[in-house]
Amino acid sequence: MQQFLKECKKVSREIATLKTDVKNKILNQMADALIEHCDFIVHNNSKDMQEAEKNNLSHDLKDRLFLDGTRVEAMAAAIRQIAAQKEPVGRTLEGWVTESGLNIQKVSIPIGVIGIIYESRPNVTSDTAALCFKSGNVCVLKGGKEAQHSNKAIADILRNVLAINKLPEQAISLLPDSSREGVANLIKQDKYVDLIVPRGGESLIRFISQNSSVPVIKHDKGICHTYIDKFADGKKALEICINAKCSRPGVCNSMETLLVHQEVANYVLPPLQEAFVYEQTELRGCKETQKYIDVNPASDEDFDTEYLANILSIKVVEDIHQAIDHINLHGSGHSECIISENYSNITRFLDEVDAACVYANASTRFTDGGAFGLGAEVGISTNKLHSRGPMGINDLTTFKYKILGNGQIR
Repeated sequence: MQQFLKECKKVSREIATLKTDVKNKILNQMADALIEHCDFIVHNNSKDMQEAEKNNLSHDLKDRLFLDGTRVEAMAAAIRQIAAQKEPVGRTLEGWVTESGLNIQKVSIPIGVIGIIYESRPNVTSDTAALCFKSGNVCVLKGGKEAQHSNKAIADILRNVLAINKLPEQAISLLPDSSREGVANLIKQDKYVDLIVPRGGESLIRFISQNSSVPVIKHDKGICHTYIDKFADGKKALEICINAKCSRPGVCNSMETLLVHQEVANYVLPPLQEAFVYEQTELRGCKETQKYIDVNPASDEDFDTEYLANILSIKVVEDIHQAIDHINLHGSGHSECIISENYSNITRFLDEVDAACVYANASTRFTDGGAFGLGAEVGISTNKLHSRGPMGINDLTTFKYKILGNGQIR
């Protein structure tokens, strides 16, 4: 492991100095290669899908895992979008001249070697590899075992493009030991690894956060809420809630808990129930919710659960104050929404809710680098330091101070 990472660290110095036109040319070649070898990718993905059937993976997890021609084309398009973005490395963030005549420039630079640990979705392999390459970083990728054939196929295609361009293939690497022990070893290698980005289940995030000696940017669970305020527009509420839960229940920006002001519960909940029943959503509600609609009871544990499935918890709250308190207590700092036509309540919600992304009158499903206009992302960071929310190419850089003098001494 140390020898492998030592080589990655050495390669990172070469990748950090690549010119923009070189990186963009290679990224576009990578996109072309994915399209050219689409059948190869889909064939390997079918092996993972067969294993998923044997292991009885849920419908939503299989949806995250599945690749076809359309999804491979989307992966290629994401790489082209990354190539088209402004150069993140070498930007002068600030500049000034001191009293002693020193010219100080704060300049963006790559982070170095980034270990990315993720589950299920094989498109993460191409997205993160391209993002790291564009931002001048070396990536060490550790995908989930459920996508091992897909991930290897995608990585091999991208690495081959590097080799054709006479660049070291180690710039995009799969972790050679993908066992739990291998991951435990990786996150202790702070001499060679500069950052760990885990995205996945709660147990994975907890293990890495508690055991890593390398800095970690968590991409934690998404316990996302939508609060229907006393002053909500009923039509907006219905459309937003159905989209937030049902468009893709198995993703981290999907709504897991619906909060409803008690004064509108009697006329908001029945049509919502009807719409959710049509979408085959399993509803669980607090005792107050059960006064208005016939649903299964929600336990205290339900309000702390990221279902990643077509299940929704519902709670009736007394007012916006109780809604905000509930979100700050049970939320994961990911994405939260208020549906209201009251400016004061919207302002209060946006100011007081502690999350990376806070919405007024829009679905939490928009929490995504592409939807934000930032391009592809490594994931959604729930950290407060360095990066928060969609983590794109600019978040994969740090900075250094370059100081130009003319003989000054202190």
